[in-house]
Amino acid sequence: MPVFTRFSESSQPGDRVPEVETETETEGGEQGEGERGDTAAAAADPAPGATRAGDGPRLTGLRTWRTRAAALGHRPALLRTWRTRHPRAARAVHLAVTVIAAFLVLGALLLPNTLPALKAVSFARIPAEAVLGAVVVLALPRRPRLVAAVLYGLGLTALTTVNLLDMGFNEYLGRGFNAALDWDLLPDAQAYVEDTLGGGVATAAAVGAVVLVLLVAAVMVAASIRLADVLSRHRVRASKGALIAGTVWVACSALGLTLFGGPIASERGAGALKVHAQRTVESLRDEAAFVRQSKADTFGNTPPGELLPDLRGKDVIFTFIESYGRSAIEDPIMAPGVDRTLDSSTEALKKAGFDARSGWLTSATYGGSSWLGHSTTMSGLWIDNQRRYRTVSAGDHLTLTKAFQKTGAWDTVGVMPGVQKGWPEEKWYGLDKLYDAFDLGYRGPKFSWSTMPDQYALEAFQRRVHGKKRDKPLMSFVILTSSHQPWAPIPRSVGWDELGDGSVFDAIQKAGNKASDVITDTTKSRQEYGKSIQYSVTSLTQWLRRYGTDDTVLVFLGDHQPIARVSGNHASRDVPVSIVAKDPKVLDKVADWKWTQGLKPDHDAPVWRMSSFRDRFLKAFGSTPHPSKG
Repeated sequence: MPVFTRFSESSQPGDRVPEVETETETEGGEQGEGERGDTAAAAADPAPGATRAGDGPRLTGLRTWRTRAAALGHRPALLRTWRTRHPRAARAVHLAVTVIAAFLVLGALLLPNTLPALKAVSFARIPAEAVLGAVVVLALPRRPRLVAAVLYGLGLTALTTVNLLDMGFNEYLGRGFNAALDWDLLPDAQAYVEDTLGGGVATAAAVGAVVLVLLVAAVMVAASIRLADVLSRHRVRASKGALIAGTVWVACSALGLTLFGGPIASERGAGALKVHAQRTVESLRDEAAFVRQSKADTFGNTPPGELLPDLRGKDVIFTFIESYGRSAIEDPIMAPGVDRTLDSSTEALKKAGFDARSGWLTSATYGGSSWLGHSTTMSGLWIDNQRRYRTVSAGDHLTLTKAFQKTGAWDTVGVMPGVQKGWPEEKWYGLDKLYDAFDLGYRGPKFSWSTMPDQYALEAFQRRVHGKKRDKPLMSFVILTSSHQPWAPIPRSVGWDELGDGSVFDAIQKAGNKASDVITDTTKSRQEYGKSIQYSVTSLTQWLRRYGTDDTVLVFLGDHQPIARVSGNHASRDVPVSIVAKDPKVLDKVADWKWTQGLKPDHDAPVWRMSSFRDRFLKAFGSTPHPSKG
């Protein structure tokens, strides 16, 4: 049987007397429950050939220590010396490190994937994965056990990473992270941080994220190896503990016992990885099904002469207001100011001869990814992820904007101050001309992510496009950006004749709130979000009153709700939509929609899926369905 040595205090100061302990060997090279390998390191190495009373068991213990030291790569001499001089402190450190390792492993297995669930009670569970891990470790010899511990630690790293990503995606996009679809969104997130908080912060955040993942991997692997080593050195007690924990887990699971509102018997870790695996598989299957779906189109074969006959001669403008969601109209903090703006704008439009009808659409996205809302509305397809967006925008499925181009009766333009690089979707949307952030002549400051204030973008649209004489009426696709998060700083309206090249906004931008002061404060974010919606709605309706004609038809809506921190954790995905026109015949065409009169839809106004809008609009204005098959 192997022998190891520990030292006790003698009756004389400075002397140490060895105490010899023995333990029965449990397997080749493995030590049983009673082994104390760390304190064995305290034994002093005698000079070669030296013999003293008790040297036999002492040298045997040293050989055991040397074997373990070789496997561990030899601890530094300084650490060995410290342990020799301070055995009690060394044992305390050993115990503390083991406890920390256990907390890290259990914490990773029980970590929730949403911020609201991140509470202490969420960790008052018995994770099945910990019990199974202990059983596997106890059953394996040393080398396979080390491999299993490393793999277990990497599994905990993956679990922690996807849980943290889920937290971020749930907070900003109202859904969990999708490993098959969402990696492409990470560069967009970095670009947003760069535009909002600066390039230095964006770079630091990107580097910090990589370092964090590597650090989590190192810590989890080290913790797993540590626990595996401790369990193997206390095999008998560990086996009894695993048996008891497993029995308790099975009993709690069978009886459905709960604690603090959740099951005591937890499968959180395995369940989370299973959900992500299923989500990935379903996404891959969805892609193939969506390809077929996108090829089938109710109006795919409709002749140009049978598209939108009841809007011929009208200047039609489709405008999206960034993050304009239902919460802006119904939330008790934001609604009072936004509702006043909508009511006053409705009255001002009436005085100018315009009337409006409003309802609700359920957006395909939430908190961000605005292009998914744009494409869903215009295509009539439910486009709720990046892969669907790429699939449909690379094809020839008829968009509502392209239907105007297809008739040959309209010139079509896009005004997109948020576009700052090549945008091949221009062709899919059927736009004859695109005006991006660099085509509108703006020389003023950026307002966080937004490249220019909405008021300026609309005035530039008037000067460069809408106000020019042309042979055909105009169909315009306009995306307004001033209400994009983080809602700091927010532009302020100026006289329309004072806009010039946008330099007038320099002082306004400098006097505004800093993004860093608002982005982390929920109350301020909600307040400033409401103000941004008021600004965007005011700019748009003032532009319509100033430049609209008897033939102007304006359709404006939100692309999605704001992030959960602003709209609430259980907010709907609904956004307001309004149609405004002077010609009563236009609104008569949508009378059967039962929308609310004015710019503010009633709480119980009809709610449609955003993907239904294209077909309803085409049919309302006289288009004849001629389906194409997938």
